[in-house]
Amino acid sequence: MLLLAGLLRRARPPRRPSVRRLSGLLDRYGFVPPASLTPHSASDDGGAKKRRPKKPPYRPPSSLDRGGRPAARSDLPFDFRFSYTESSPGDKPIGLREPKYSPFGPGRLDRPWTGLCAPAVDTTLRDAHADDPAPAAERELEEARRRERERVLGEPLTPAERAFLVSKCQKSRTKKQINLGRDGLTHNMLNDIHNHWKNDEAVRVKCLGVPTVDMQNVCHQLEDKTGGLIIHRHGGQLILYRGRHYNPKKRPVIPLMLWKPAEPVYPRLIKTTIEGLTVEETKEMRKKGLYVPVLTKLAKNGYYASLVPMVRDAFLTDELVRIDSKGLPKSDYRKIGVKLRDLVPCIIVSFDKEQIIVWRGKDYNGTIQDNTQKTSVSVLEEESAGAESENGDQEQASSDWASDECSQLSSSDEMPDDKSAISEADSD
Repeated sequence: MLLLAGLLRRARPPRRPSVRRLSGLLDRYGFVPPASLTPHSASDDGGAKKRRPKKPPYRPPSSLDRGGRPAARSDLPFDFRFSYTESSPGDKPIGLREPKYSPFGPGRLDRPWTGLCAPAVDTTLRDAHADDPAPAAERELEEARRRERERVLGEPLTPAERAFLVSKCQKSRTKKQINLGRDGLTHNMLNDIHNHWKNDEAVRVKCLGVPTVDMQNVCHQLEDKTGGLIIHRHGGQLILYRGRHYNPKKRPVIPLMLWKPAEPVYPRLIKTTIEGLTVEETKEMRKKGLYVPVLTKLAKNGYYASLVPMVRDAFLTDELVRIDSKGLPKSDYRKIGVKLRDLVPCIIVSFDKEQIIVWRGKDYNGTIQDNTQKTSVSVLEEESAGAESENGDQEQASSDWASDECSQLSSSDEMPDDKSAISEADSD
């Protein structure tokens, strides 16, 4: 039986491969299917599967991406700094806290960053041993800026125009204001001022904090860097005028800083011994300074314009002055101490227990106080000149009216003389 089953298996014909039967409608209607519907085998693709190209990873928009645009070029003829009132070109640091990364961003400005500023003129052109280290190109830029400022300001404002602009910028009339805080006049604030000048002729600037110790420097830097004119000052409130011929469409190009650069390293303010004293005398003076009566108490983000005259007056009777600065940030009262050292002038003794202790020095001279008083009086006269000029027309009109009245009285024959009238009354 097994042999028979094997013979039957061998006798069976081999299976034919199955043929796929297509519909007869293809021949009847002549329909040609598109290539995407025709069946194809894997051998036609060569055994490789087509893969979709990968999408590039998502990149969020960034201000650092210039998109192939060239670096910005500014015609402003001064060095770009983070703060123009709280930094001075004369202060030489001893080191930097970070590499020289430009705060304007890579490739955004055509000026190099030196760690302190972006100079308008190449620093290699300066000669340190010359009488005037500024190169000729820098002096030409300063002269061109002075002429351009005079052209933009035009003719001086009349008292009526000045009074109108001042009243227009008061708090009761507008809320537009630029706040100048502990960082002083920063570089990006210049762009804010020009944005305000686009719609208004004048802008109100509110000054508070450390920069108000030297308001004369704040006013000078505002006028110098913006090209405007301060037409009114009341305490820490300034009114900055743009000029008669200011054109917003021709405003200067001011590239913005994207972050605050790290401050460089400066020499120590408080040394082991005070110059001219021994170690024991320095320790004794620092202990004594903590028990000196407090001259004044500084408020946080206050107005400190009267601090320098107060210290100068206190030095007439006392050699040590203590200023209470509790509640202020450490960087704030240390900056105030530096400003007092340069403006009074005086010697910083210590900052212990949040107290600013200054010493007038051994060689204190009262004539310095007299000179400073004269300069302060002249500054006050300049500040009051604006108020006096506002009332100039009224005083002139009243004087003209009085002179006309007196001339009429003297020329009229109907009015009798006072003495003759009195004598006639007595005779009667």
